[in-house]
Amino acid sequence: MFDSIKVFPYCDLMSFFKYLLLFFILSNPILAKGYDVFGLGYYDIKFDGSASNEAIDFRYERRYDKVLFDIGPEADNFFYLKPFAGLEVTSDNAYYFLGGVYLEDNLGQLFTGNESNLIFTPSFGAGYYDDGNGKKLGNNIEFRTTFEISYQMKNENRIGFSFGHISNANIGNKNPGAEVLGISLQIPY
Repeated sequence: MFDSIKVFPYCDLMSFFKYLLLFFILSNPILAKGYDVFGLGYYDIKFDGSASNEAIDFRYERRYDKVLFDIGPEADNFFYLKPFAGLEVTSDNAYYFLGGVYLEDNLGQLFTGNESNLIFTPSFGAGYYDDGNGKKLGNNIEFRTTFEISYQMKNENRIGFSFGHISNANIGNKNPGAEVLGISLQIPY
């Protein structure tokens, strides 16, 4: 009965729930603490006016505060690579499951040595992309780089602005890429 209900053009309801269950198992809060990130963005933004498949981008990420690698000096926490898992869905029914690593640094501490409420978070991830009715990115395996600046409030919640690029790194027949300009609410768990 549920196998015939389509959530996305190429994904039935049962498959969607299987992927969602797997995502939440892998994102279990028992594994670490960190931030849940809820984002809203403008997908395929082009500043030169050449955008062809604009859409609204909805993003969820779970950022774990568990250090995978410490590749910098002990005195500076900027070089702690931490994992994240995420899901992006566009208003054109494209979806993107991804995982990757991120860095996090306090901008005040980075530039002046004194902590501030501004947090810089670059990230890199890879995952499975289905274009639905949206922009054809040339492959199901896509990579995403994102730069984000967030303001941390007194209750530890953050409001962030991000700019990201999704691309297949030329492993597909074509590689048009897509840029996403977004805002996010980040809630600690």
